[in-house]
Amino acid sequence: MFRCGLAFPRCRWIVPLLLLFAIIFDIIAIAAKSGWVEDEDAKTHYANMWNEWRGRGGNWDSRSLMDFPWAQAVAALMIIGLILLIIAFIIAVVSMCNIDVGCMYGTATVLAIVVVIQIIALIIYPVNFNERIFEGQYFYTWAYGFGWGATILTLGCSILFCCLPQYEDDLRGEKKINYFITRP
Repeated sequence: MFRCGLAFPRCRWIVPLLLLFAIIFDIIAIAAKSGWVEDEDAKTHYANMWNEWRGRGGNWDSRSLMDFPWAQAVAALMIIGLILLIIAFIIAVVSMCNIDVGCMYGTATVLAIVVVIQIIALIIYPVNFNERIFEGQYFYTWAYGFGWGATILTLGCSILFCCLPQYEDDLRGEKKINYFITRP
């Protein structure tokens, strides 16, 4: 595919594997019990996508974020993105096994939709959660980072699925590429 040696036989396994990692990262971000946001050292306030906890000295008060429309929208968008990502993974495996160019473009389109949906969700959350902060320093932590990681992996795979059909003759094995440049 590229002169650096990223050939289709390798892409056939690497790209679906990257999508599988994106699915795992999305599941971690959605299912995390904590880790989306926390105050400095998580001493008085921390939250995940579903709940927030406030307290001092081991006395924690839990409140569901699902009472707020913005949190419901974030949860819905992240879950829809995960479902579409799983569908795209299935389509990707089928298109890579059968070398179906139409399915590759379809996969790229679904992945681009997932990227847009998840970017919207990952921007809505901090913008609206910041209104719940009283004082102090807050950090968006590991589970929120897994959400961004899944989105970035999905974006990269979408770009790869857009590029792969450009090398259709190489995909079908009709053209041999010399990866080493020989000079006379």
